[in-house]
Amino acid sequence: MLIQRKYPNLYSPLKLGNVTLRNRMVSAPMSFPDIPPEGYLTAPSAAFYELRAMGGAAAVTISECVVHPQTGKSHSVNIDINAPGAMRGFALAANAIRRHGACASIQLSHGGMYCAVDSINKSHLSGITRYGPSDQTISNGVLVSEMPVSLIHEITECFGKYAALAKQAGFNMIMIHAGHGWLLHQFLSPLYNFRTDAYGGSVKGRVRFLSEVLDCVRAAVGSQFPIELRISGSDFTPGGYDVNGATEFVKLIEDKIQLLHVSAGIFEGGFAIQHPSMFHEHGCNVWLAAEIKKHIKTPVATVGALNDPEMMEEIIATGKADVVVMARALLADPYLPAKVCQGRDDEIVKCFRCLTCHAERMTCGLRRCSVNPIIGREDENRHVPLAAKPKKVLIAGGGPGGLMAAITAAKRGHHVILCEKEKALGGALRSERNISFKKDFYALAEKYGYLAQKYGAEIRMDTEVTPELAVKINPDVLICAVGAEPIVPEIQGIDGAHVIMAPNLSDEGIHIGARVVILGGGLVGCEAGVHLASMGKMVTIVEMQDQLASDANPRHRPILLDQIEKYKIKSSLLTTGLRVTEHGLECADKVGNTSYVQADTVVCAVGMKSQRDVVDSLRDCAVVFIEIGDCVNPARVIDATSQGYYAALSI
Repeated sequence: MLIQRKYPNLYSPLKLGNVTLRNRMVSAPMSFPDIPPEGYLTAPSAAFYELRAMGGAAAVTISECVVHPQTGKSHSVNIDINAPGAMRGFALAANAIRRHGACASIQLSHGGMYCAVDSINKSHLSGITRYGPSDQTISNGVLVSEMPVSLIHEITECFGKYAALAKQAGFNMIMIHAGHGWLLHQFLSPLYNFRTDAYGGSVKGRVRFLSEVLDCVRAAVGSQFPIELRISGSDFTPGGYDVNGATEFVKLIEDKIQLLHVSAGIFEGGFAIQHPSMFHEHGCNVWLAAEIKKHIKTPVATVGALNDPEMMEEIIATGKADVVVMARALLADPYLPAKVCQGRDDEIVKCFRCLTCHAERMTCGLRRCSVNPIIGREDENRHVPLAAKPKKVLIAGGGPGGLMAAITAAKRGHHVILCEKEKALGGALRSERNISFKKDFYALAEKYGYLAQKYGAEIRMDTEVTPELAVKINPDVLICAVGAEPIVPEIQGIDGAHVIMAPNLSDEGIHIGARVVILGGGLVGCEAGVHLASMGKMVTIVEMQDQLASDANPRHRPILLDQIEKYKIKSSLLTTGLRVTEHGLECADKVGNTSYVQADTVVCAVGMKSQRDVVDSLRDCAVVFIEIGDCVNPARVIDATSQGYYAALSI
């Protein structure tokens, strides 16, 4: 009997030139930041991309290969297939992708006027001339020179040269990047292109550079070799083009490509558009692809916060797009496509769009994921090894760290008992369950719990691990993941009935008045403020430091601050709460001047502290005792899950 696929449209193949995609789910261009200055692809790089091929993606795209490094490096370090000795690494990566049945693609790009904008050390940039379509000044005050026609021709030839090298290395698709504010997009957009020669003015003029690049690439790779094109479906910026403008220029070049990828936004101010945050709906950019697809015959791919199989199936089934493309979703769960195709979608671990993956790269040069501890170390930890000798493992605490430890230990064959003192799993994530833009966070706890039980862990709810219980269970290993508790400042009135601890905002039966003051303007306090303001509450945040959300990651923080501005949330910085009264909060600034914030409800969000007393009481309850997560130091989900994973590997 033939198998009835749950998602037949996502499972269906798609022929592009001389290759066939095995399904409609593609791994978006992603960079692996741990590469040498020369731009080689290393064995860890290959392992990073190979994991998505192993996970069932139809194609895996390596990003971003700059075709003219002298003028076009968009990041501090870009991969360079033309560097001396680089071919071996690129061939290794292409082969690693292809041997799992996926198509290997590589993205060719040029930064244009945004050459080296993310370089941490700026000293080497003083002699660099940045070229764009026209003379102009970008927001950081850097002067941009109009690109000479001779340089346009040189870069065009480089696109062809690099495409030929990629084909030689074993890649069977080429993606040309003409979106997100990079060079080719700069020529397409009237926001940047003020030229009056053949490469400016009309749509035909603005598309000329891209058209010539596509012709050059086609000549280099042959008539049937698939060329993909990535564009922004709209600049979403006054003076730029909209979806109608995108449709105009796509119609002029669609016969030169096999697949059109429709993303969104420009470089400056466009990050949250290109990478929709937790404040956006999933699939918020799909409409761009759907609109352009109405006017062309070339297959279209859509991208942007996609990870739900039901939604993605509907996109393909209704003709909004022919392919769905994912990046963060395939960091969170590289096996998402295989699980979709095999009807195991109940096992998918979904990205909750915390943007840690981008922030870690930005701050320390690593690629990491809050929900998937093997990301960035795929060459070391691709498979969970079976234990040589199964042991009895007791886990105290059902937060993300404890649950990850339970999943991993159970996969290894250990006898796992996880006890959670509350009536529901999740630990700190439970506080997110009724916050609209953070429901995906709480869904992670539910998914982890499901997977832990699926792999054989026993979960006991409403059960606190005490020394007496631990002695009774007599584990070989006790993993302590008891978490943290709110810090309660020692100020008068903090125990009032109208005072709510921030972790309790999602509790049932909580009454919140029309006016709210939040004591504490860190990440938790600011997100609580956005949540309450979105409900129509008048919110004021009182913070001791000189800025809000200083503990938020550098990718999430600007987006969060935009939300605070959007909802007109008031804030009082360098201010300390002195006394809670029946009608609000008395405060003092740094020089002692007092003020009063009227409020019906006071939310306390001054921080968390580890439950060290609980940890110490359990320390001698097993020969092997391991502490993980917030009970060690209140931190991030990524720290808890990583520690839980490696604790289970160490048993």
